[in-house]
Amino acid sequence: MEGMSVENMHKIVVAVDESEESMHALSWCLSNLISHNSTATLVLLYVKPPPAMYSSFDVAVQMFSNDVITAVEKYGTDLVNSVMQRAETVYRNFNKIVNVERVIGSGEAKDVICNTVEKLKPDTLVMGSHGYGFLRKALLGSVSEHCAKRVKCPVVIVKHPHDK
Repeated sequence: MEGMSVENMHKIVVAVDESEESMHALSWCLSNLISHNSTATLVLLYVKPPPAMYSSFDVAVQMFSNDVITAVEKYGTDLVNSVMQRAETVYRNFNKIVNVERVIGSGEAKDVICNTVEKLKPDTLVMGSHGYGFLRKALLGSVSEHCAKRVKCPVVIVKHPHDK
């Protein structure tokens, strides 16, 4: 591509979810990593939680399984649409030329994010920090820390202003 600098053609993956922290990370990314003359590709990555597993011996689940499965799938689709609409509102507020791609994964967030980054080979991964304390991190783990240790590209973990 003649006449275009390499720095103007970068790909950034931003992990988004229902949280205010992820939308703040997206906003920070647009303010700090993408210039006005950039032709960057912004990949919005949303990870749906893994589907719940039910026992085949659970009679109630067997009787209502179709209705329950349909309701859970609809909820998941509505959640994806809601998150992506919020993200679209954030990036439309910036007057920058950005090619936006949406990627939806399903499973454990840390695994899906790392696998997606490995496949897409972006220049940067941007994630929000929920600011959980030591005990919660020790029990549940931190998705952003897990990804920062395992992906090959630089990872920017954006703290929300209310985090200390």
